[in-house]
Amino acid sequence: MMRIGSIINGHDYKEDHRETMAVYNPYNQDHVADIALATVEDMEEAIQYSYATFHSTMKTMPAYERADILRNAADLLAERKDEFARIISIEAGKPLIYSRGEVDRGVQVIRFAAEHAKHISGEVIPMDAAHGGENRLGFVKHVPLGVVAAITPFNFPLNLSLHKIAPAIAAGNTVVFKPAEKTPVSAHRLTMLFHEAGLPKGSLNLLMGRGEEIGSPLVKHKDVHKVTFTGSLPVGRKIREEAGFKKVTLELGSNSPNILFEDIQVERVIDDLIKGAFAFSGQVCISAQRLYVHHSIFDSFLAGYIRKTEALVIGDPLDEKTQFGPMIDEDEAKRAKQWIEDAVDKGATIKSGGKREGPLLSPTIMTNVDHNMKIIADEVFAPIVSVVPFETETEVVAMANDSRYGLQAGVFTHDINRALRVADQLEMGGVWINDISTYRQDNHPYGGVKQSGIGREGVKYAIDDMTDMKFIGVNLNDKRPRA
Repeated sequence: MMRIGSIINGHDYKEDHRETMAVYNPYNQDHVADIALATVEDMEEAIQYSYATFHSTMKTMPAYERADILRNAADLLAERKDEFARIISIEAGKPLIYSRGEVDRGVQVIRFAAEHAKHISGEVIPMDAAHGGENRLGFVKHVPLGVVAAITPFNFPLNLSLHKIAPAIAAGNTVVFKPAEKTPVSAHRLTMLFHEAGLPKGSLNLLMGRGEEIGSPLVKHKDVHKVTFTGSLPVGRKIREEAGFKKVTLELGSNSPNILFEDIQVERVIDDLIKGAFAFSGQVCISAQRLYVHHSIFDSFLAGYIRKTEALVIGDPLDEKTQFGPMIDEDEAKRAKQWIEDAVDKGATIKSGGKREGPLLSPTIMTNVDHNMKIIADEVFAPIVSVVPFETETEVVAMANDSRYGLQAGVFTHDINRALRVADQLEMGGVWINDISTYRQDNHPYGGVKQSGIGREGVKYAIDDMTDMKFIGVNLNDKRPRA
């Protein structure tokens, strides 16, 4: 067990007089760490250091230096892969096979950011395209914003944090980093790693505090220039209201549909869709929550899907063989179990799973689901998948779009014309053809429509939104005499 606190200008704020919050291993309730909680005064100090360091250092740091720091950080993280993977498994309950994959992706995100740091370019404007534009030069450059507030969730405590921090650094900004209270250890180690890599200490300030206490003041603060948040819709809606004229990126989740047409080979997609629905106990924004299966293959798909789901190895996330572990805490498991029971009361059928033991909710497959039930209408964020038959393309597109969310979807068919036609009709930020909705690469634009969010992540696209466009024009017609 360790005691950790905020890191502000390189100093660890973990004094004994501070109020603390305990962090527990979701699987066995071992005491992992105590967080020394930040106050609003600490938040003010973190923003002040970020603001001052931006103007004194980061704003004018050349691109090659920012790229070098990022490459150093990526190399250090790669060297410490096992250490970080173990931390993620202990504090988040994520099986090691997925924690290692998260670290690998984190390394990749930082390396992408290092590459893009050197390619933040502008453009020359053809000023003579307008009347009176003769002998005028105009160009646009991209300049860093200033202080970026990065507010991150528990489910990918390393990679989703890096999707905010690395692009911000690449663009020349400073960061106030507010991680989820349930997964603070990886955030603390990550902050120290960046300092070790050569990042000026006031450039990345870590705030360990309760969201309800320091989240709102952080979002509202006049010296914060952008807020980037991944989390729940209610919190995202509040951030949007409080941020005012700041730039905002919000990734707020989904209830992702995956559509299986009759021409696919069922056995070839089952394993991916099990991973898509149940990886990290379904606590993934783009988890394959809704499976729409053509009626002609519905029975064969469902039988194979149940069989392979029930073969998953459930247990301790630190066991190399474990494929499925606990939810983040028992309260979340109870909430998900209640959603299952509500659906059953309204006519849904549990085909597999549905059992809870502490924070472990067994992988659950539901049928006879109505579109108004919470397990299909809302973001379930749990190991629950609904399997629904359909008959026509028009019908399934309407069902998939019948949602307030629109983040990512999967479409499975060998008919490329149909695939592209359906992809165009789906109201989503992204559509994968012949892959699960849960697949995400770190270099493609990622974000949603409707109430799934605002803006895009994916390193290049995040960097674009972490800069401002600045126009500079020169009048070459100036005939005034020189002194």
